Amino acid sequence: MADAPVPSRVRGRRRRENAPGGRQHTHKVGVTAEEEALLLQRALEADVTIPRLMVEAALAEHGETSTDRRRLAAEFFHTRRLLASLANNVNQIARGTNAGERPGDELHHALRAVREVSAKIDELLPQLVSSR
Repeated sequence: MADAPVPSRVRGRRRRENAPGGRQHTHKVGVTAEEEALLLQRALEADVTIPRLMVEAALAEHGETSTDRRRLAAEFFHTRRLLASLANNVNQIARGTNAGERPGDELHHALRAVREVSAKIDELLPQLVSSR
């Protein structure tokens, strides 16, 4: 099952939103070259800036950031759309079968897709439970 790109409106911003009155406090943190590489890699994976990554990670409850929650919600919505499409396909196959047509390869493809989406849901559920 190919991963579809997450639309930018779901993905959100790389930078944090402006705070009313601005941010009066700044913190300077020195890191080694190895730490910088790791921070950059994680920030790119999360599609956020390094400062946002550090602030979210430090202020996260139970190790989960708002970026993580948004990404999880986007994955659930994407999986829900896939499931709705699959239900429609299975319904069309059932309608044809009830009309006397023999189910072809599309039945096997649809059932395999249902198993893949079910596996994706099984993969996402523990993340949802741990985020509570």
